[in-house]
Amino acid sequence: MGSLIAGERAKGMKKPHWKNWLPQRLRYRLFGAFVVLILLPFSALNVYNYQQIESLVEQKISEQSHEQLVQMYRSLEDQMSIAFKTLIFLEQDSAVRSVLTSPDSRTPLENKSLVEEKFKMINNSFFLYNPSVYFTLLDFYDSVYTSYLPKKALAYGPYLEQFRERLGEITIPKGGVNSQPLQPEELFYRWDARDANPLLRELSSSPYLLSLYAYMKDSGGKRYGLARISIDYSYWFQTMLKDSQGNQEYYLITGSGETIARSSKTAMLSSEVTREIALHPAQAYLTDPASDTLINYVYIESLDWYMVNRIPLSILFTEISELKQRYFLTFFAFTGAFVVMAFMISATFTRPLSHLQNKMKEVVRKNLKIRIPEGRSRGEVLELTRTFNTMLDDANQMINRLKAEERQKEAVHFHMLLAQMNPHFLLNTLNTMKWSAIRSGNEEISEICVSLGKLLEVSLNSQVELVYLKDEIELVQAYLHIQRIRYRDSFEVTCEFDDKLEYALVPKLSLQPLVENAIHHGVGPLEQLGLIRIRIYRQDTGTLMLEVADNGIGMEESRRLQVTRTRPGIGLSNLRERLRLLFKGQSKLVVIDTQPGTLVKFSIPFLLSTPYVQKRPD
Repeated sequence: MGSLIAGERAKGMKKPHWKNWLPQRLRYRLFGAFVVLILLPFSALNVYNYQQIESLVEQKISEQSHEQLVQMYRSLEDQMSIAFKTLIFLEQDSAVRSVLTSPDSRTPLENKSLVEEKFKMINNSFFLYNPSVYFTLLDFYDSVYTSYLPKKALAYGPYLEQFRERLGEITIPKGGVNSQPLQPEELFYRWDARDANPLLRELSSSPYLLSLYAYMKDSGGKRYGLARISIDYSYWFQTMLKDSQGNQEYYLITGSGETIARSSKTAMLSSEVTREIALHPAQAYLTDPASDTLINYVYIESLDWYMVNRIPLSILFTEISELKQRYFLTFFAFTGAFVVMAFMISATFTRPLSHLQNKMKEVVRKNLKIRIPEGRSRGEVLELTRTFNTMLDDANQMINRLKAEERQKEAVHFHMLLAQMNPHFLLNTLNTMKWSAIRSGNEEISEICVSLGKLLEVSLNSQVELVYLKDEIELVQAYLHIQRIRYRDSFEVTCEFDDKLEYALVPKLSLQPLVENAIHHGVGPLEQLGLIRIRIYRQDTGTLMLEVADNGIGMEESRRLQVTRTRPGIGLSNLRERLRLLFKGQSKLVVIDTQPGTLVKFSIPFLLSTPYVQKRPD
């Protein structure tokens, strides 16, 4: 029996297997949390970031290399454009045209000297960056003019055969000038990117020349000669690469994969790379795992050429690999130091924290009537203890303040209830006076009581801040009825507003204080008949304008007469403050001295409310 009970206890006390691996002490839990939540994710993040950096560096270098290749491509296009402009220049040159159309007017030596001088001038003016440009001109009189001196003199026939291969059948006209202009379907010029001219091999190391073959024609379109402008692209290619980095290789290859120019004699592209470039001409760059290089290229569609740049990847990532190695060594060194310091620091506050925890439980049991001793605490634990004691003091003060405020609220509520009794008592007294006046036949006193009762009823309704304009006008009429009796009809009041504005919303008792000021401070002291004008209108800006104007004594005279007044007026200041609270800066009240009289006006947002009418059931 005893062994059975012991077995059940052991079974009940046995923990799940995975919990045995969890640290039980706080310092080890902090270390485990640091490793799992910070160290491992941060290391993985840094590895990922370095991979992204390598990718960005590769992309950035590719973009820079591609931009360089594009600039070289544009330079080649500029050379081709200049060659075409040179052709036009030669066509329009009268001396060249005279030599080709009238060779007998000068000696052959003079003709040759004149044309060669033009060739030198063109090279000096147009082809500063590529002086290895060769010119060949043929007339229709068996004469050939070149900008170079071939080692072996050649006859007219071989040159003419070259032009015939590029431009088609060439008919030599009688008289040296073709009287028929070019037809639209005839070929005027042609670029030959593979001009393997054996006549120029002794002058250029390029396997091919880039040549422009064209007819020369006058302003009327009549042909009078043939021209060839050949660009030594190998020389141009080397000139463009003279400032390039030595660890990069550049190639100029044809669409079939033949290398026609390279930055160094030992540089060579594999057939797999040239095939991949030809299959994806618009891709711009690729990586060659066989040579561990980054290859960038630009396709020259007009010539079916590719400009290629090859950069070893080891050059790109050597510095990044060294930086990554130094970074991770430093990171793990600081991590080890941090772990040691974490163990040391945790040992200094785990015990005070346990003591602080026990004291907090005691504070809860004693309803905040205890303070935690600060003598044995240090550092952050001391600051925590002081903060907690301060929080206890603030909580006690807040509780006492809330109790005092609650008592004050009860007192204010009592006074509010008491204050509500006085207006109601006054209103009941007015009703008693009104019926007493009616019974005695005094209509004037009864009308005064009715008007004053309306004003009191509005003041008692403190829940409503905005009323209809027509209701506000009725209140003003009630007030005016009392004042006319007092001042014995010594003033007249006009009220102007559109009937469509009857249900516009205005602040309650907003016109009454203005009318009151117009009577007491304006038309009241007048000896003649006073005039008060009330005007309400809507502006295009979406505001409602309310004006009260009088022809009274004016602002300055009114202030002079009221020097001995002990209680300051509150009408305008009260209205201005109510407008500010109701419309939050969207209203404006101004007082204007019109001499004579005064104009007071204020603007509020236009708010129109349709009265609610309950439909009767059918």
